[in-house]
Amino acid sequence: MDREDVDYVNMMADILLLCATLALSLFFWVVSLSISSYYGEPRPAGLKEANPTSHRFLHVLKGTLQPASPWRWLFSILVPLVLTIRALKRRSLDWTGALAALPVGFVMTMANYSFFATLLTFFVTSSRLTRWRGAQKKKMDSEYKEGGQRSWVQVFCNGGVATELALLYMMEVGPGEIPIDFSKQYSASWLCLALLGALACSAGDTWASAVGPVLSQSKPRLITTWQEVPAGTNGGVTPVGLVASFLGGLAVGVAYFASQLLLLSDLHRADPQWPLMVYGGVAGLSGSMLDSFLGAHLQYSGFDSSTGMVVNYESASTRRICGKPILDNNAVNLFSSLLVALVLPGLAWGFWPR
Repeated sequence: MDREDVDYVNMMADILLLCATLALSLFFWVVSLSISSYYGEPRPAGLKEANPTSHRFLHVLKGTLQPASPWRWLFSILVPLVLTIRALKRRSLDWTGALAALPVGFVMTMANYSFFATLLTFFVTSSRLTRWRGAQKKKMDSEYKEGGQRSWVQVFCNGGVATELALLYMMEVGPGEIPIDFSKQYSASWLCLALLGALACSAGDTWASAVGPVLSQSKPRLITTWQEVPAGTNGGVTPVGLVASFLGGLAVGVAYFASQLLLLSDLHRADPQWPLMVYGGVAGLSGSMLDSFLGAHLQYSGFDSSTGMVVNYESASTRRICGKPILDNNAVNLFSSLLVALVLPGLAWGFWPR
């Protein structure tokens, strides 16, 4: 297959993966609701102990029917629209990415302003770091786009999991802000941390890819064998890149924590919220490492002697470095954010200070 055929196959695979992600995430949401039947909010008076599922069902309906104020509607429509137009003009998004960013921004802003703060921090920092030293990156990355333009596939693969989690959050408690408190809002807290983990994972991977190749003084090492590989190899990591991935997740966690401090006045009644920052950093680092591990196995990396760069497609002039042509970068990002979103909230529940 030539490169155009490979790109078409990768795009169709990304679409199928997005559909599979929706089904898998819904399944885990049902599991979360079942668990929260035992660790959720206090039951209303008159509800029998033997029927916790009915309480959860009534609570979900109550959250779903909770109205949003006209000001929230206005903010959720106007602000993402203005930011998307600005990103389109600055070439951070192409026109397909702009169309995809509008529903993503609307859903996450409507659901929870902390989600919006997190998404905004991820997008702004990632876009600026991607453009940073673009001329140098263009010499190392065969797929580098001027301005770091994101298409609709990249928008959905980086923000699709978070958007679905925001929809599930609105079904659970309705639009609005809540503190992280597993004893009072187990499933809603789980969804908030899952969303933060998904965005922190994407931020960590983007920061590592944008900063590591430029500032690192040493060659990357393949995460599976620890052998030196050329810059741009899928699965290659550097100490600078790992630190950057933690800082990227930390920035997203700080944005969530700061918005909680600004928007909620009763945080003293809930569990401590400062672990949100640590959680974001851990999600960024673990997500970046998971992304590298999947990339080393499921993405093809080869050195093209005709261009002198690492490429993701096979040709007569390429020499294989690692991986197999199973997934592209967008699909790996989707898998990484999904796995982080599903696994880390459960671990956080066990370690969260009360």
